[in-house]
Amino acid sequence: MDGATGTSARHLGTASPVLTELTGRLLSANLVDAATRVAAQAFVACVPLLFAIAAFTPQSVREQLSDSLRALFGLTGAADQQVRQVLTESTDTTFRETSGVVGLLIALISATGFSRAMSRVCERAWRLPKTGTRIAAWRWVVWLLTLVPVIILQGPVRDGFGVGLWLGTPLVFLVGIGVWLWTQHLLLAARVHWPPLLPGALLAAAATTTLSLTARLYMPGALNRSLAEYGALGMLLPLLSWLIVLSAAATFAVTCGAVLAQEPPLCRYVSGEREP
Repeated sequence: MDGATGTSARHLGTASPVLTELTGRLLSANLVDAATRVAAQAFVACVPLLFAIAAFTPQSVREQLSDSLRALFGLTGAADQQVRQVLTESTDTTFRETSGVVGLLIALISATGFSRAMSRVCERAWRLPKTGTRIAAWRWVVWLLTLVPVIILQGPVRDGFGVGLWLGTPLVFLVGIGVWLWTQHLLLAARVHWPPLLPGALLAAAATTTLSLTARLYMPGALNRSLAEYGALGMLLPLLSWLIVLSAAATFAVTCGAVLAQEPPLCRYVSGEREP
């Protein structure tokens, strides 16, 4: 009994600093507020960007994006028709180009807000000061521009390039690891080495992969019900709600990964900032 009690006490002693540190960082980051800010900025950046893509990209790119959005959200019925309508080439070329220019300008203006919000999440997770604008500005643009092809290619990746979901799911997870590993390194201005970023990347990839799979179960019905009840504006609430949940999961995962990488016993393996 004494041996078992001693082992339990050691485990509790090891876990307690991790839980205390994680709680402190989540409170300082204000999880709900940070997730809402990231989700709102993502929505403001992505919706006008969708119109810009519809206006200026080739038909093959628009079709691929439509397939990827369908794969990501499991779109059916009225919701699928709404997306197809946006991405279908309009016969009114002048209006299409005008809406595309407006959408592109709004996307460029709001893009830095999305990147800054995500950058702040990473900095608070690692308790680092804000990066100077001159150092970070190009990183914000590169991060957002890189996300665009990642989203466009979600369709074939999720389908396992024709093999099926059994291959697509691990591929989505592996792509997620790479995206979150690179996201943290880029937005933190390379102030944290690659190995300590791995726990957060693994947790964030697992969370976003799980949510993307469950989105296919919930989102089609929610979107179609909202469309039937409120019209085209009805799509906004389910999409924004999903983005908030996704942002909260990512914020929690990145913060948890940072704590794990800096606290015993994992810090000795990933060369975290703190020694055991």
